[in-house]
Amino acid sequence: MSQPPPRILYIDDDEGLRLLVARVLARKGYHVTTAANGDEGVALTAREPFDLVAVDHYMPGRDGLSTLDGLRALPDCPPVVYVTGSEESRTAVAALKAGAIDYVVKTVGEDFFDLLANAFAYALRQVSLRRAHEEAEGALRASNERLKALLGEVNHRVANSLQLVSSLVRLQAAAVTDPAAQAALLDTQRRIQAVAQVHRRLYTSEALETVDLADYLGALVGELRETYSADHRRLILDAEPIHVSTDQAVSLGVIVNELITNACKYAYLEECDGDVRVSLIRDGDDAALLVVEDDGCGLPEGFGGADFAPTGTGLGAKVMAAMATSLRSVLEFDHDHSGVRAKLRFAI
Repeated sequence: MSQPPPRILYIDDDEGLRLLVARVLARKGYHVTTAANGDEGVALTAREPFDLVAVDHYMPGRDGLSTLDGLRALPDCPPVVYVTGSEESRTAVAALKAGAIDYVVKTVGEDFFDLLANAFAYALRQVSLRRAHEEAEGALRASNERLKALLGEVNHRVANSLQLVSSLVRLQAAAVTDPAAQAALLDTQRRIQAVAQVHRRLYTSEALETVDLADYLGALVGELRETYSADHRRLILDAEPIHVSTDQAVSLGVIVNELITNACKYAYLEECDGDVRVSLIRDGDDAALLVVEDDGCGLPEGFGGADFAPTGTGLGAKVMAAMATSLRSVLEFDHDHSGVRAKLRFAI
């Protein structure tokens, strides 16, 4: 089906010119309505839908700039083409600043009608492009909202699945009688919980691609605090709100889980109170420093680095080394500290 002709309102106090404009532009494919002054033109625009309005500058009572102001004050003002005299370049600039989309210099003869028609075509094309751009932006925003919702749902399901696996591992740990096997299963269960916490942070936060480490480590340390509260261990966290990618958060969470678990198990004698401190600070513009420390018995004699395994199989040390490698970093231990102090500097 063919599109209806564009509806144009031409405002000019010159009756003869109004009739000529309506006649000539009708032949060029426009439906033209005319108004004899600014007040009439603003009132017509408020009542009827026009695709474009043309306003002459010199009119008695209310001139073109005042009429333009009245049009722009309407809730849904169509684009406005301003018509000026040949020596009125300053007026044309003022009209453009006031919101006109284009201007036409009024001349004698057929050239004026051609210029007017070209200005109308340009203005309508600009409006069409602007609307298409706004529609594309709206569609993109809607698509992004759908993707965010889907990603949130994925993280929700992953977190639930990991929670289920964690529960199954805990049940298995409760069923075995071998203490070493039970301890290994509980360590595995805590590692799964560290990863699950990342996905819980993602689906409960507005940011779906980054994790706030202060928030994440707070939840992770809180869970470990409940686990070791009966062992006279006090877990203290001091973390700056630093945002990192999901993969970085997973690696850091696993490392913190291993370090806290080791400190709670091996740093202090049974029935002795002891603190385990976790800190996270910015280290320059593009890096952060993670420190986990205690005031316990310290590193074993001859300890040389990532082979730290106080009593177990050494799996935890290997896991930490792998996670540090994924962060393009190395987990370091401060041999001058009285207890154990582990430091990890990583890029953000």
